Amino acid sequence: MNTNSKIKFEVPIREQMSKTNAPVYDAIVKSVGFMPNLFATLGLSDNGLNRYISFQNAISSLTNKEKEVINLIVSEVNDCNYCRAAHTVIGKMNGFTDSEAIEIRSGQASFDRKLNALIKLSQDIVNTRGKINQKYLELFFNEGYNQGHLIDVILQIGEKTITNYLHNITQIKIDFPEVPKI
Repeated sequence: MNTNSKIKFEVPIREQMSKTNAPVYDAIVKSVGFMPNLFATLGLSDNGLNRYISFQNAISSLTNKEKEVINLIVSEVNDCNYCRAAHTVIGKMNGFTDSEAIEIRSGQASFDRKLNALIKLSQDIVNTRGKINQKYLELFFNEGYNQGHLIDVILQIGEKTITNYLHNITQIKIDFPEVPKI
């Protein structure tokens, strides 16, 4: 194998989905109005799309807004252009402005103390691979979060890391408005 050439990943289309993934593909198109390339790429695995969407849609103690905070900061730390773009759009759908999304991606939320604590903890978890600075955990708990929330934060980080790594490896085309790096 020539190590100088880059392997190109093609985004699969509906007809290439397995029996397990096809209904999930159809549900996403019906719900979102299109199939995001990153989700379609999960369909390269016979069970990948179904498995990921089941994980993503599981019940959590975190609000959608809190999940988007985690998605934005984790995507920034993991340097994922696709997820930065997608979660800026989704963050706006959940009430964030463009400037708030940029601020979250920069590692803070001066507009909300509780979300700021969530950002600091999430960023530290990713940066330290879970060997966190206790001050961020104390800040998180002092803002009203509990141990159950902590578990859901870790699960959300894991869920977002999957798609961050998937895009960082495959480099499939971004089908959301791209956002600048900060």
